[in-house]
Amino acid sequence: MKKFLPFLTIGFVVLGGCGLEKPPATLEFPGEHEGAANEAVEAAAPEAPLDPALAAGKAVYDMSCGACHDAGMMGAPKPGDKAAWADRVAQGLDVMTQKSIDGFTGAAGMMPAKGGNMDLTDEEVGGAVAWMASTVE
Repeated sequence: MKKFLPFLTIGFVVLGGCGLEKPPATLEFPGEHEGAANEAVEAAAPEAPLDPALAAGKAVYDMSCGACHDAGMMGAPKPGDKAAWADRVAQGLDVMTQKSIDGFTGAAGMMPAKGGNMDLTDEEVGGAVAWMASTVE
């Protein structure tokens, strides 16, 4: 029996490595509880579809702007932070967009021109600004 122990151990290791990459989320079969699953999806769905312009702005934000704004780096206001955005939104979307395109240094921090991504167009920057402003309205 002792002669087979190393082979048995290696066999278990090899078979253990042949398992699924990721276990299934549930052990239920498709079609079970269909009504409940559909109700949950409908409840989680937003009431109104996102405006295509805002969706494009969110995509730019996710690609370029989120690195600083999500962390609040250099005083960058986080999306949804009403207190941080109040004075900025009061200036108007055009002023915020122009400052984001040209860059701006203020008392609370600084914004590099186009967030440091000079490959962005002015329209893409404006879309991202519009999306961020929409998170506090």
